[in-house]
Amino acid sequence: MLDNAEHTMNDLFTQLGLPNSDSEIDAFIKNNQLPENVTLADAPFLDEQQSMFIREEWKLDAVWSLVIDELNARLHEENKPA
Repeated sequence: MLDNAEHTMNDLFTQLGLPNSDSEIDAFIKNNQLPENVTLADAPFLDEQQSMFIREEWKLDAVWSLVIDELNARLHEENKPA
């Protein structure tokens, strides 16, 4: 059976094995802002399995891709060009 449920940011953090409360997610994003030229899949704070999951889900444009896109955008908020 295909997983067609819409995933939340909390679900993504659970999938990645990261703390997943709203406050922990906000702190993680604030403390791990990425330079403009670094994608989420290449983030230095992800391990190999986490990076592979991100890459595969993006490549497949799978059900996780929307929330992964959101996380990627939020991790680049402080480094957006003016």
